[in-house]
Amino acid sequence: MSQLKIIYVWEVPVRVTHWLNVLAMTTLCITGLFIGHPLSFGESASAYTMGWIRFIHFTAAYVFTIGLAARVYWSFAGNKYSNWRTFFPYLNKPDRKRMVATFRYYFFLDRRLPHVVGHNAVAASSYFLVFLLYVGMIVSGFTLYSEHAPGGVLHSLLGWITTLVSNQSLRLIHHSFMWLLIGFVINHVYSCWLMDIKERGGIISSMFSGYKSVEED
Repeated sequence: MSQLKIIYVWEVPVRVTHWLNVLAMTTLCITGLFIGHPLSFGESASAYTMGWIRFIHFTAAYVFTIGLAARVYWSFAGNKYSNWRTFFPYLNKPDRKRMVATFRYYFFLDRRLPHVVGHNAVAASSYFLVFLLYVGMIVSGFTLYSEHAPGGVLHSLLGWITTLVSNQSLRLIHHSFMWLLIGFVINHVYSCWLMDIKERGGIISSMFSGYKSVEED
C-alpha cells in the first residue's frame, strides 16, 4: 500500500490572492446586478443608496485588479506549481499526454485519473482562458468607469475603446463576461469537490493550508 507524503504546494501569495479574488468577485457580481437593475433602498434620494453600491463596486474592482496583478507577478516569482508554464500544458509532450488522459477520465472513457501535485492539465489550460475573461472584465469595466471623467488618466488610456464599441455594447460584454465567470465558478467548485473525493489529496483544504498529501510513488 502506497504511503502518503505531505507537500507544500500553494504558497502564501497564491492563497491570499485566490481568496482576495473570491471576495472581490462576489462583491462585484452582487453590486453589478444592482447597477444593471437599479433599485432604491433609501427613504429619499439623499440616502445615496446606488451611489454607495457603485462605490463598493469600483473599490472591489481595484482590489480585484491588484490581486490579479499580484498573481501574475507570482507566476514568475513563485514555485513550480504556480509558475506560468503550468497554464500551458500543451507545450510539452508529457503534459499533453496527461491532458488527454484527464479528458478521457472526464468523459467517462477511462477509470484512471492522472494524479498530479498542482493543477491538472485540463484545469490549468482552462485557467488561462479564465484569465483572459478577467482581463476583459477589467478593461471593459474601467473603460465604462472612465467615462465619468473624460479628461482623466483612465479615459486617456481606455477612452479609444468606446470609438470601436458603443457604450451599450460594452455594458453587454461586461455583463455577459460576468455570467461566464459565474458559470466557471460553479464548475470550479464542483470539480474541486469531485477531485478531493477521488484523489483524497486535500485539494480544497490545500487552498487554506498550502499543503497537499500525495502518494509517494
